[in-house]
Amino acid sequence: MDAITLAALAAFPEQLEAHYGVIPAGHKNWRPPSWDGIPSEPFTPIEQVWHVRDIEIDGYHERLRRTLQESNPLLASIDGETLAKERSYATCDAAAAFVEFRRARGKTLELLSGLTPQQFARVAVFEGRPVTLRGLVHNLCSHDQQHLAGLQWLLARMSAPERR
Repeated sequence: MDAITLAALAAFPEQLEAHYGVIPAGHKNWRPPSWDGIPSEPFTPIEQVWHVRDIEIDGYHERLRRTLQESNPLLASIDGETLAKERSYATCDAAAAFVEFRRARGKTLELLSGLTPQQFARVAVFEGRPVTLRGLVHNLCSHDQQHLAGLQWLLARMSAPERR
């Protein structure tokens, strides 16, 4: 696996916490009048954080495990909006999410650091397309970046002047 992607994965927990840290006090559940153009799923700031945590554990840990252990598994996509409602993200504590996410990302990186080129080449089907384990890792890195962009998008909307 390339060093740039692994470094981005390793740096992301700190970046996520830093980006969330600039959300104005009292705005963890802020919603814009329209979600048009958001580069991530349409989640409030606190929902963004808990979604990332859940996708790491319930999504990518499981996808990586199955890709390593099964022959050409069909990997499930996770309905993040349903999870947000079922797990009441809006009432959850961000600090707990960051602790759990850091631990989970550490497990991801530990797993990846021990894989062989043959293991990175293992194939699964995800979102209707064949993907290698290496491709799943790139998808995970892309997902991380989408949520940083989502938080910045929310900050831009929070700071916009009100329409008259």
